[in-house]
This record gives sequence, C-alpha cells and structure tokens, in this order.
Amino acid sequence: MEYLKIYFHHHKKTIGLFLFFGIIFLCVFYFYGFPLLAVLYPFLLCAGIGATLMVLDFFSERKHYQTLAHSQNHLGDTPCTFPLAQTAPEEEYQQLIRELEQVLETKEHLSETRYREMMDYYTMWVHQIKTPIASMRLSLEEEDSPLARKLSSDLVRIEHYVSMVLTYLRLDAKSTDYVLKTHSLDDLLRPVIRSFAGDFIRKKIRLDYEPLEYQVITDEKWFSFVIEQLLSNALKYTKEGSIRISLENHTLCIKDTGIGIAPEDLPRIFEPGYTGFNGRLEQKSTGIGLYLCKRICDNLGLAIRADSKPREGCSMYIDLRQKDVDFHD
Repeated sequence: MEYLKIYFHHHKKTIGLFLFFGIIFLCVFYFYGFPLLAVLYPFLLCAGIGATLMVLDFFSERKHYQTLAHSQNHLGDTPCTFPLAQTAPEEEYQQLIRELEQVLETKEHLSETRYREMMDYYTMWVHQIKTPIASMRLSLEEEDSPLARKLSSDLVRIEHYVSMVLTYLRLDAKSTDYVLKTHSLDDLLRPVIRSFAGDFIRKKIRLDYEPLEYQVITDEKWFSFVIEQLLSNALKYTKEGSIRISLENHTLCIKDTGIGIAPEDLPRIFEPGYTGFNGRLEQKSTGIGLYLCKRICDNLGLAIRADSKPREGCSMYIDLRQKDVDFHD
C-alpha cells in the first residue's frame, strides 16, 4: 500500500491529464450528437489499456523503490533521512548520492583521526624506547667482549625494527616528508655501513666497497632506510664470504654470497608479508622489509630488482636514474 501511494503521488499529474482530456473528448463528441456509448467505448478502451500499462509500470517502479530503500538502509550507521513519497525518482538518487558522500566524508574523517592517534602513539613509543636503547649502548661502550659486541649488534637491529615500524605507518600518510636533493652516494652509504660494522666483524664477513663517486637525486632518510634494509638482509642470510657494494651503469648493486633465493620465490619477494622458503627457515622474517623497499623506491622514482640463485648468493639492484615520482598524495 505504501508503494501504491508513492506511485500515485509521482504520477498524479499524468493521471489527472488523461482524465481531463478524456472528459473533454466525451463532452465535445456528446454535444455534436454522437451516441454516448460510441464515445464512452473508446474512452474505456483507452482507459483499460492505460491502466494495464500503469500496473506493469507500478511493479517496475516498486522494484526500483525497494532497491533504493535497501541502498539507503545500508549506508553504514546513517539511517534513511528522507521520505520516498515526497521526492521524484531523480531527486531520490541525488539525495542518495549526497548521503553517500556524507557517509564517506564521515568515515574518512574518522579514519584520519584514528590514523593520527596511532601515529602519535607510535611516535611517542619510539621516543620512549630510544631512551633505554641509548642507555644500554652507553653501558656496552665501556666493555669490549664478544657478548658486548653481540649485544651492540642486537641493539642496532632493534633500532632498525623500530624504524621499520614508523616507515610502514608513514607510507600511506597523505602528507609526506620526502625532500629530494642531490646527494653523494658515498655519503649516504657510509653511515649505514658503519652501523653494521659490528655484524661484519662478528660474522667475519668481508665488505668489498670502494668509493663510488656518484651523485644521486633522492631523499636522504628514505633512501638510507632502503640501503639499511638491503644490507641487513644480506648479513642475515650470509653465513660466510663477502658482501660487495658496487656501481654498474647508474645502478647500485649490493651482492652477497649467502644462501640465495629460490626461483619460485624470486618474483614475489616484494609482495607484502611474503617470506618465501628462506623466511620460513628463519621463522623470524616478517616479509615486510623488501615490500617497504619497493614502495619507497617507487615513491622516489627509482627501480629496484633482484637476481639470485640458490646457494649462489643474491644481488639487489637499484637503478639510480630517477623516473616519475609518485608521492601518493
């Protein structure tokens, strides 16, 4: 009954015009002396055909209103705020679109608020955890023993994991802090290499690195994170041998003599959460590090790729020729 009222409300002008013109024809033909039945018969015939079409049209529109009402009732927590019987179909769709836009804006605002709260929490957490890390580092500097060197190396790794948490959270931020400048590639590499000096010494891994004397346009902080992650992986999966850092045809190469990557894993190593066979062996791999490297390189306009064979080491390549930069604003 509700839909019937809605239908007649929307078509009252059409029905009124049909009846009005029908009465005019009845009156005109009647005044000219035509028999009443001769005039009434075509009028009723047209009325019957019109009524049949209206019934078919009614069921079609009822389905339309049921679909529209269903859509309105599934706008999240936002209820239907307008009566169907007071608006035309086009206005209903426009109102539905406006309500959808309002729901979307509300959800976006809520999402941004939660994201800011999460970022504030983790930023505070990082600053708080750096205090005991710095304290432990100072304590270990007074000792020179295998245990102290191992603990110092573990502290570097903890700082790396903390940095990875913030990097992961900041990747999808609407505002970015990328600052693209011309940097000396050696100036970017040396601090990262020094931070892993303890690991190289403890594991007796040889580092093959000569000054590259190359200028690159990039962001110092984000690019350093990528190098840090690649060196960390190289050290993690290299039990003996060496790690070589070189430059080949505008491409930075970090090559190790570690366990390598299985052929079936190689195409997927940059996927989020994918650990592969080696990661499952380690049981501590998160599958996030190389994913972050790929995302950051894409944002910096750099290309990253890998080449590896099992038990023959792995080579990571970063093409330093900058392409189109996408900051995902």
